[in-house]
Amino acid sequence: MDEGETPLLPDSLVYQIFLSLGPADVLAAGLACRQWQAVSRDECLWREQFYRYYQVARDVPRHPAATSWFEEFRRLYDAVPCVEVQTLREHTDQVLHLSFSHSGYQFASCSKDCTVKIWNNDLTISLLHSADMRPYNWSYTQFSQFNQDDSLLLASGVFLGPHNSSSGEIAVISLDTFALLSRVRNKPYDVFGCWLTDTSLISGNLHRIGDITSCSVLWLNNAFQDVESENVNVVKRLFKIQNLNASTIRTVMVADCSRFDSPDLLLDAGAPGTDSSRVFDLGSDGEDEESDPGPARAKGLRRLLDGFLEGRAQPPLPESTLETKVAKLLAQGHTKPPEQGRAAAGNKLLIFTTGCLTYSPHQIGIKQILPHQMTTAGPVLGEGRGSDAFFDALDHVIDVHGHIIGMGLSPDNRYLYVNSRAWPSGSVVADPMQPPPIAEEIDLLVFDLKTMREVKRALRAHRAYTPNDECFFIFLDVSRDFVASGAEDRHGYIWDRHYNICLAKLRHEDVVNSVVFSPQEQELLLTASDDATIKAWRSPRTVRVLQAPRPRPRPFFSWFASQKH
Repeated sequence: MDEGETPLLPDSLVYQIFLSLGPADVLAAGLACRQWQAVSRDECLWREQFYRYYQVARDVPRHPAATSWFEEFRRLYDAVPCVEVQTLREHTDQVLHLSFSHSGYQFASCSKDCTVKIWNNDLTISLLHSADMRPYNWSYTQFSQFNQDDSLLLASGVFLGPHNSSSGEIAVISLDTFALLSRVRNKPYDVFGCWLTDTSLISGNLHRIGDITSCSVLWLNNAFQDVESENVNVVKRLFKIQNLNASTIRTVMVADCSRFDSPDLLLDAGAPGTDSSRVFDLGSDGEDEESDPGPARAKGLRRLLDGFLEGRAQPPLPESTLETKVAKLLAQGHTKPPEQGRAAAGNKLLIFTTGCLTYSPHQIGIKQILPHQMTTAGPVLGEGRGSDAFFDALDHVIDVHGHIIGMGLSPDNRYLYVNSRAWPSGSVVADPMQPPPIAEEIDLLVFDLKTMREVKRALRAHRAYTPNDECFFIFLDVSRDFVASGAEDRHGYIWDRHYNICLAKLRHEDVVNSVVFSPQEQELLLTASDDATIKAWRSPRTVRVLQAPRPRPRPFFSWFASQKH
């Protein structure tokens, strides 16, 4: 069509033709003339293209922050970090974990080669420092975390020892001098550890009580252990929690409740109270209970125990079941009750994996940390616990009915994302040392820590193959718009948080153990693998910007000389 002439085809017919084209063909056709250009940017057209191309359910509305369907289509197509831009090969063994500084200028990596490496995150990533932990009798490094002001790095590792050894250690490294400031014992090693404040960190210890009963103690440690005054505490006990059926506390992390009011872009899976929304109630252990089951249950346990001890009856239960019932009886009346109500803005939530049926982690425990508990000052042991309260009760419990292999918080700390390999439907744990088989498909579950509900349907695409007795952690990470996870199928995966769709598969040569977004630039993602590499991925539009030729500025004197002529 020439300028000023009447179109040969009406807009409505061009629109119908464009509906049958793919996104690339629509954009190409829009270059033909002004009429086609206008039709090719029609909002209704791009709404259809969006739902059809990304296969999003029609009842899912557009992202609240999106300005148009065309721009939203382009965001998912062009802003996902799926282009490999650099491969780092400085590690000599499996790379297990990655963590970014809060500024985004640096990141750290942990590996089976027993080093913690600190990197400069520039356009071209470079190695800044490598700390070898073998002189401290470590077998390998497994986890790291920067404190809030990026002055200290927490590094967690596993001790050399027998095959079934569960001991580890946490080291604190200065990011100014790279000096090792302190070391703290950590048991079991997969507690990992985490920062509570800029100068205090949480570690764990485990005390065996019986064959399948134990007690986990969580400690608050000062990052600077060389305190001159003997009146200043460098460690304080936070919580002491009973473990049943060979379970233990692992994988601790902290959520800051004051950040819950950040903008919320998630959609609920259903109306509150519907079957699609799983609720985890205060103090629940995942079992149906009467309104006040304590006295009746305690009497039943005591009757069983008294009859057994006095020889009137032989227990009809296996020894492991009897031990668990006796442990529950002994804890009756000796456990500090949970904190009532939802977490206040000044509090923090301690989150960790645990269990009640078997040793494999199948529950998430949540415990409020009150402001007065966030310092090592005050009594070292038993603060806030009466003389009869030997254990601390959990405030909330989430039962995922599967083996938990990863957890991560959204940037606002409100949403907890959980990698889980499900147990078969209806499975019953008869022996705590023989957990049910687990699925190869990984479910990525989402829980709202503000409303204490499960939201969104499970994200799926990634897989894992290790059996439940050898299962290991697959670290995930969450940005403003995306969530990413590793997998055992040699890929990392990226999903959109709003639309619940998988947007990218990131190829490695072996298991992908860890993924992490830059906290300042969600279009940069790092992945770590058993192939001993770290890969950096950027979005297509970022790559185009970085690779675009830049015009060379003309020197002033050359310009001046040309003006004289």
